[in-house]
Amino acid sequence: MKIKLTISFLLCATCLLAQKPKLTKDGSLDNVDLFAMVQPVPTTHIFSDSVYNIWCGSVTRASNGKFYMFYSRWQKELGHEAWITHSEIALAKADKPEGPYQHLKVVLPARGSQFWDGTTTHNPAILQYKGKFYLYYMGSTGKSYVQPHTSYDNPNWWEYRNNQRIGVAVANDPEGDWQRFDTPILDVGSDSTAADALMVSNPAITVDKNGRFILVFKQVEKKTGVLRGGKVRFGVAFSTLPNSNFVKHNKPIFEVKDSENEWMVAEDPFIWHQKDVNYAIVRDVVGKFTGESGALALMVSTNGVDWQPSKHPKVLANKVYQVNGKTFDDKLERPCLYLENGIPKFLFGAMGFEKRKYSANVAVPLK
Repeated sequence: MKIKLTISFLLCATCLLAQKPKLTKDGSLDNVDLFAMVQPVPTTHIFSDSVYNIWCGSVTRASNGKFYMFYSRWQKELGHEAWITHSEIALAKADKPEGPYQHLKVVLPARGSQFWDGTTTHNPAILQYKGKFYLYYMGSTGKSYVQPHTSYDNPNWWEYRNNQRIGVAVANDPEGDWQRFDTPILDVGSDSTAADALMVSNPAITVDKNGRFILVFKQVEKKTGVLRGGKVRFGVAFSTLPNSNFVKHNKPIFEVKDSENEWMVAEDPFIWHQKDVNYAIVRDVVGKFTGESGALALMVSTNGVDWQPSKHPKVLANKVYQVNGKTFDDKLERPCLYLENGIPKFLFGAMGFEKRKYSANVAVPLK
């Protein structure tokens, strides 16, 4: 018992002695070591539901001073992989950024398989711009029955997975009505050999100081006779409007040396713009950015196209500590960084529990 208590104390002490974030004179994060700011996670920072799996989690502060989390949810009894057939985007509210969050309502429910997003809404990314709220998300649809607790071995599951597209919903108030559209804002490429010919999903959005919207997205290429398609990569598209006219860049991003033969290199981007620099936090799938598979990495770009690991690329290890000194039994996915006046405060993310019998959103403190 004494040994366990000593280990827990040392872990917490190490976190408490972490360096303070040091912004450069222009307010950028170029020299900030986010990994050194990571603190253990208290149980009060876990947002879970007794009936639903919770995934994703995009947090914003409204003008009323309240914090809103847009998240994906689906019934636990259907199994983890039912996200692609039954996920819906919901809204929760809190008085503090770390919570506790209380569920308010479903924002984007199922609305019929005749719609491009008729059965599934997932991967929310919220953006406030000129008094409006723009909710970017993945939508999918399908008509085939998928047996619960099946996924990769079920051909019908891939119908929904490959029908993923990216859309946006708009509202004046997060608790009010949301306007949805009958077409996605980003569809697959018309060229069958394109890197995004099979599907697009996982939107991440920011707007730079010139009013240019930068939309980063997952893309999958087609591969004849293969249900899952070919390589999984990320692309980027630009627009001067928040809800239309996105023009894709012609090459994948987050590429690094010797990654050509990897099936997937990056995953789950969160992006933001700060002092003329674009930042992204991505999951380092095979360890190309941080040297640790499953860790989170910080990437930087001045133009939104050319991305490189930052000076301190590791944001979070593939193991996350609780305040009792134990690690959670899953890595953190779908990151969302909450900043106040340019200073990182909390790193939100989704995580499975009990070998993914259920999932929840976790807020990692940064100090």
